[in-house]
Parts: sequence; C-alpha cells; structure tokens
Amino acid sequence: MNGSIGERGEISKNYASYLSNKFNVKTILWDERLSTVAAERVLLEADVSRSKRKEVIDKMAAVMILQGFLDAQ
Repeated sequence: MNGSIGERGEISKNYASYLSNKFNVKTILWDERLSTVAAERVLLEADVSRSKRKEVIDKMAAVMILQGFLDAQ
C-alpha cells in the first residue's frame, strides 16, 4: 500500500502487455487490492450470514472492481 508495485503486480503488467501485443487490444490495469475488504463491509452492513458471505465474497469484490472502473470512465 506504499505505492510500489509488488511481484504479482509486475506479473500482471507483463501479462497485460502480452495480451495487448498478441491480440492487438488495449489493456487497462485496475488496482483491486481493497476490493475484498470493501465487499466484506457491504455484506456485513447487509447482515449477510458468515456462511453466505464466504459463498459470494469474490463475486461481490468482482462487481465492485468493475463498477469502480466503469464509474471512473
């Protein structure tokens, strides 16, 4: 969270570059580090049970990542 790019971030950048070059498409990288935390908060506020949260947390985080990107456009 100090602004530096870690190992996984570098791998992601390289993969994005590979996809961009191979398929001639524009790739956009999006910071998703806090998406799971945000999704957990939303589910807690909605009073979703612990077992149900485990089932949907990744889906909710993905929704929040996509919505954040779309809102920024």
